[in-house]
Amino acid sequence: MMDSASGRHDFAFQTGHWHVRHRKLRQRLANSTDWFEFDGTCDAWEILGGDGNLDDHFLDDPAGVYRAATFRRIDPETGEWLIWWADGRRGSLDDPMRGSFKDGKGLFFGRDVLNGHPIEVRFIWACDKPDMPRWKQAFSADGGRNWETNWIMTFSRSGR
Repeated sequence: MMDSASGRHDFAFQTGHWHVRHRKLRQRLANSTDWFEFDGTCDAWEILGGDGNLDDHFLDDPAGVYRAATFRRIDPETGEWLIWWADGRRGSLDDPMRGSFKDGKGLFFGRDVLNGHPIEVRFIWACDKPDMPRWKQAFSADGGRNWETNWIMTFSRSGR
């Protein structure tokens, strides 16, 4: 249950076991329309009394199976969430994304580097269907004027 006044528990919807359907562009920021799909799982739970959230992913990516995890922590001073992604194929954490939820939609922004060029990154969480939330990632090479969605995760509750 989201606590809209403080932002606490914003990720409570994700608590539990999930089947995840992944849809990814084969090439990013290359005007590609070639998508591929694969399955995965996710286990998620709240920490810090709802001021944080962890998830653990198994991704059955055709390019190679891997594990990844997300750590989220609300900034008690700003009410914004900070999101760190840890990809099991690399030894470092990505820089954090920042954002918040409004009317059941989470919007988060950050920066990264793709092929040696700085890019903007956007995450959108759509939680209008509690048992089927959706996450989308998009990149922008022009400072956020144009966005290319390149990864979509559709979650469905798992009985495991």
